[in-house]
Amino acid sequence: MAKNYLEIAFSESVKAQQKLYGSRKQYERVEKIERGTELSFAEADFIARSDGLYLATVSEGGQPYVQFRGGPTGFLKVMDQKTLAYADFKGNLQYISTGNLTENNQAALILMDYPNRQRLKIFVHIEVLAAAEAPELIAKLENLDYPAKIERAMILRVEAFDWNCPQHITPRYTTEEIKIMNQPIYEQIENLTAENENLRNRLPDFSAM
Repeated sequence: MAKNYLEIAFSESVKAQQKLYGSRKQYERVEKIERGTELSFAEADFIARSDGLYLATVSEGGQPYVQFRGGPTGFLKVMDQKTLAYADFKGNLQYISTGNLTENNQAALILMDYPNRQRLKIFVHIEVLAAAEAPELIAKLENLDYPAKIERAMILRVEAFDWNCPQHITPRYTTEEIKIMNQPIYEQIENLTAENENLRNRLPDFSAM
């Protein structure tokens, strides 16, 4: 986790709850451990393999809002060790997250790897650019094999990140992941089918007798 993740996440009210439930001393020790504040290869690799994220923003009235954002694998790009970006596609035209970010550009991301029960949390500040304002950036973010209309570029300045423990994460698998896991079974079925057909072809033709 980044050194300042706990500084952001652990407000005084959070610390009070930790003290109430008996975990405050443990986290006091964790807070003293110096850690890097930039994305490493581990985070970059995890992000590159992701095809979706949960984005949390807050309205001007203080109402939290969580939105799922998805796309082809690797749609969230690591631009450098402190910056992420993705092409924001046309959706249901409500623009709740986009509107919230005009008033408060602080946001939180959760990226999930359900099969491996991994979860990466990231605090960011987001800059929103219309697609027409950033054609060079859009060219870096778009995937020509994915036909969705790009409305804007989202630039995410990383403030802090943390890996969550796997406890209570239920494994889930995409269609493609299931195909990969079942590939030996598919191959066995193909081999048995071919073997069965070969045996049929070797039987005498009794109809000709």
